[in-house]
Amino acid sequence: MDIFWHGQSCFEIKVPINQNEQKIIVIDPFSPEHTGLKIPSLTADVLLITHQHLDHNNSKAIKGKFLLIDRPGEYEASGVFVQGIPASHGNNGKEELGEITIYTIEAEGIKMCHLSDLNQNELTPEQVEAIGDVDILMIPVGGTYTIDGIVAPKIINQIEPKIVIPMHYMLPGLKIGLKDVDNFLKAMGQENIEPQPSFKIKKQGLPAEIKVVVLKP
Repeated sequence: MDIFWHGQSCFEIKVPINQNEQKIIVIDPFSPEHTGLKIPSLTADVLLITHQHLDHNNSKAIKGKFLLIDRPGEYEASGVFVQGIPASHGNNGKEELGEITIYTIEAEGIKMCHLSDLNQNELTPEQVEAIGDVDILMIPVGGTYTIDGIVAPKIINQIEPKIVIPMHYMLPGLKIGLKDVDNFLKAMGQENIEPQPSFKIKKQGLPAEIKVVVLKP
């Protein structure tokens, strides 16, 4: 599979079905007007929306006849298995930010987990059990509206993925005040990572020890 990050929590995941066909999963497309970031032209077979905030729910930007998933539950579409798990967006000052949906996605023998705008200091035992064994974890690290780069390693230790992809952090042009990715990389002891435009992985290529992958939009 090929994984692309387009900024904030927006991912595009291309999963080959056979030599001539692939399925495309898109997660959390954002509003360019709200974020200040550009969103590319995206087509999806499966669209996941983790919560109804403008930097996560721009489904109108996505082309194709996609299956829209925007709440907890269990779903299946063309060999892609999705589970939605409820979690908390927490607070920003006195403002209650509501609920989010964590998604696990199983495709091509690989299990991914997208933590949305998680703003809990730790996952509950019930959430950890529901998430289960994860190969690839997409985790917010920018703070303000989510956990930051200091709390993120604690969540990673709870899940114990093989690959970690940070998301939801400061980028040039972003109108939302977030921290950059550096604090997270320092906390993980991974300060000299070169960002890459995409990440290609197969089941047999998963590392034995945890690996941090930084993507550039």
